[in-house]
Amino acid sequence: MSIHNLEELKQQLVDGIRMLEYIGHIDFNGHFSVRIPETEFILINSAEASRSSLTVENIITIDMMGNLIEGTGRPPNEFPLHTRIYKRRSDVLAISHTHPRWSTLFTIAKIPIRPVITQGAVLGTIPVFAKSHSISNIEIADELAERLEDHHIALLKAHGAVITGPSIIETFVRSVFLEENAQRQYMASQLGYAHSVEDEEIVSISKFIWQEKNIQKVWDYHLSKLK
Repeated sequence: MSIHNLEELKQQLVDGIRMLEYIGHIDFNGHFSVRIPETEFILINSAEASRSSLTVENIITIDMMGNLIEGTGRPPNEFPLHTRIYKRRSDVLAISHTHPRWSTLFTIAKIPIRPVITQGAVLGTIPVFAKSHSISNIEIADELAERLEDHHIALLKAHGAVITGPSIIETFVRSVFLEENAQRQYMASQLGYAHSVEDEEIVSISKFIWQEKNIQKVWDYHLSKLK
């Protein structure tokens, strides 16, 4: 990968992290990583850096054991969350670990998140990891990766969410859709029962929503707020 393209990837990761902070999915904690194509290295935000004022200088390169390869700082304590999923899933090229308010409520209440709005149709089945611990060692990270299986999203009980995808942009948009759906499900439940999108509609709606132009539109909308 050329230096030029690597810098573009770092900037896109910075944008994704800053947008997640801006919309309240992460705060002083939370992290986002991307695998450097055709390598065993990943880019991730350093633990000490402010998520709201992040720059490319705060993006570090680590290997799959968490060793610092390039940059200044140290990886987040939960770097195994990223590396062990990458080890297990060749289709995953980007991972975010967020602390979303609405989605996490459902793990506390032990109520499944269901697709109640059209954006929710793209989320698929969302497993819940039953442990509330920090995912900061290989053993618990492997348990999480096994629980995630081939899904794109897993919720961590009373903790947060893990969102994966083949790109930074798709991973970010999944995070947005997860939290939008959770908020609507919660609000509708205050009026009565929150009805799901009909099963027979989910596939067709998902194909319509999850198109490149629609995904890019969500990213561009949130990116414009940082300018």
